[in-house]
Parts: sequence; C-alpha cells; structure tokens
Amino acid sequence: MSTSQEQERGFEPATGDGREILGPPGGRAGEVRAGEVRAAFEGMLQIRRLTGEGRSDPESAPAPWELHRPLRAVALALEAAGIPASAVGPSGERSATGYRVCEGEMTGSVRVEWAGPPGSGAAHDEEEALARCATVLRRLGWTALLYRGPRRRRFLEVEPPPAARP
Repeated sequence: MSTSQEQERGFEPATGDGREILGPPGGRAGEVRAGEVRAAFEGMLQIRRLTGEGRSDPESAPAPWELHRPLRAVALALEAAGIPASAVGPSGERSATGYRVCEGEMTGSVRVEWAGPPGSGAAHDEEEALARCATVLRRLGWTALLYRGPRRRRFLEVEPPPAARP
C-alpha cells in the first residue's frame, strides 16, 4: 500500500494479522510509525478525559468510542506499550512473533493471542508475554482473563469493565 493510500485510510493499529510495519529498528519508517502510534494513543487518552466526567481518574476506563471499537482500542493500547505485534508474510504465513488481536467469542470482547512462525518459541513465551499484555490492558481499565484453548495454548479474553458494558 502506498503512503498516500495509507493517509487516505487513516491510522490503523497493528493487530498481528498484517504485514510487518516497522522495518529495521531505528529506521525512518520505525520513527514515523512510533510517532503515529504515540499521537493515536494520546488522542485516545484525551477522549477518555473528555468523556470520563465524574471519575476520579478518567483515563482509567475505556471511553464509549473504545467500547464500540474494542479490537482497535486493544490493539492500539498494546502497540503503544511497545509490545510487538505478530505479522504475516505475503503468502499468509506467520513471519513475526508477537500479539495477535481478533474478535472474541462474546460481542464486544477481544481475544489476544501470542503468535509466531513455526519454531519461533511463541508457545513457550506466551504465558509471560500475555501476562505483560494483561497488565497493560488492566491498567487502562479493561478486564483481561487468561484462558487455555485448543492444544493447551493460552490466550486473553478482553472485555470492558462490568460497569461499562452495554
């Protein structure tokens, strides 16, 4: 996708199902992406401050905007925290180890997995990596519960806090 096409479409946080975004560490593309992520995350916190009237810490709970787009909000929170996203190569094969965010089983929930290419050790690292993801999300007011799925792989089920659920 060309830069002008990306600008027309707007910022999209990494979900772990796209191509690698950053390129080489410290490169120009990485600096640009980091700035975009920082600006988007600060925008999300500003929305929380503006819509969180009456709460002692308005940044501590998802805003209505996030509740309508939980996958995007969760992906943005993880990317802004510096947690790497997984990625897929041109033919759909997993090409990088990191978080993968997808729709959860219940409406309004999000599933966070730790995915990587075969032989990457993602399954071995998932407990510690998902604990880091859960810490980030809980600090931002999300409910993040750790489960074991098929083949004993762990994943997080992320939901809005009970008081914010529709």
